[in-house]
Amino acid sequence: MRRLLVWACLLVAGCAHRGLPVRRPIATSPSGIQTTLHRQVVNAVDAGEGDLAIASLRRKLAAEPENLAVRLELIRRYRELGFPDLSLEHARLAVERFPDSPDAHIELARALRALGMHEKAADELEAFFRQHPQASPNVAAWLGILRDELGQWKQGEAAHRAALAMAPNRDDLHNNLGYNLLRQGRLDEARQALERALALNPKSKAARNNLGLVLAAQGSGGLEEFRHTSDPATAHNNLACALIEQGRYEEARKELESALAYNRNHPAALANLRLLAELDGQPPAVRLPQSPRSKWSRFWAAVWRVLAGSEPSGERPQR
Repeated sequence: MRRLLVWACLLVAGCAHRGLPVRRPIATSPSGIQTTLHRQVVNAVDAGEGDLAIASLRRKLAAEPENLAVRLELIRRYRELGFPDLSLEHARLAVERFPDSPDAHIELARALRALGMHEKAADELEAFFRQHPQASPNVAAWLGILRDELGQWKQGEAAHRAALAMAPNRDDLHNNLGYNLLRQGRLDEARQALERALALNPKSKAARNNLGLVLAAQGSGGLEEFRHTSDPATAHNNLACALIEQGRYEEARKELESALAYNRNHPAALANLRLLAELDGQPPAVRLPQSPRSKWSRFWAAVWRVLAGSEPSGERPQR
């Protein structure tokens, strides 16, 4: 059975961590979809010349080659603008120039990850972490994210716990551990980690959504958690995603009916409805409740019955 794409974000230094994409139910992130400008690099010498921020960062870096903050910002900017190869090149230079910098090694791992080199990224970061185990909780946190993305859940769990040992009051780190435990099927432990994240930060959408997935997997709802972070249609759709993964197709169909009752054109709910039809063999249709007629529509229907002896069918008369 296709597994759910768990969409709840794992937030570490701005990272949005998701499961590896396959044909899965579509859940809608309440924060929306961030768009990235992708351009083809025709000439690496000219890459980024049209971007004022990159031009400014280049000038600063030329004037201050030992300024690590500027170098790291340039790496991030290249990655955001769709130049992962240049981002990687600058990240390697940063690591060579600043071998003990945890931020430089994190940016190198992120650059490798952006090019799909997850295993190498994890190995590079793990090597640094072993040599500098107390350098920064972000190193361990990113290592956990990379291991999770590779499906190496036990190794990921160890990294998340190492991050929490250094920063026990960071809600994002508790959320990351909760996500990892959820994917291992350790639901009670996952719930505890996520509830701790929400105790530290009640506004955490990532932890709230992950907790909704845990509660759905435990058979105790989850809809209210999703409602905290999204509109009603999206909340019902996201609960349907969790139910589809668990093979609870009839319940998932009811949630999709509720989602489409709120918004008949909800794209994720419609896509999930088509996927559900493939899985359970039922027609890709739902029963939507009829909207009650307005006072005026009832009035004119009564007038029509008096004048014509019956209520109109809504069809045009045939000529």
